[in-house]
Amino acid sequence: MRTMYDAFEDFKGRRLAVLRALTTDFDKFYQLCDPNHDNLCLYGYPNGKWKVCPPSEEVPTELPEPTLGINYARDGMQREDWLSLVSIYSDAWLMSLAFFTGSRLEKPQ
Repeated sequence: MRTMYDAFEDFKGRRLAVLRALTTDFDKFYQLCDPNHDNLCLYGYPNGKWKVCPPSEEVPTELPEPTLGINYARDGMQREDWLSLVSIYSDAWLMSLAFFTGSRLEKPQ
């Protein structure tokens, strides 16, 4: 990130992606969160797209990772309760990304 504007645009795109997964694309998102798969995470990308997949197994990434294992509780909870839980985890991830990005800005910004 170079500027505060870049950081905000990154956050805005990721937030849009998460909102889209949890609202407009919820049925697709729900199906992808199969409890029979390994630890899945919901990733929102700056371009507004989202993805459900396991975290990278390579060297830890520089960015904070979303909550691991959102799929495990899916079938053991009411659908609305599970959605609320994933929403809380996603909000926490977005906030951690915002603070991480903000900490990397130049002092004058």
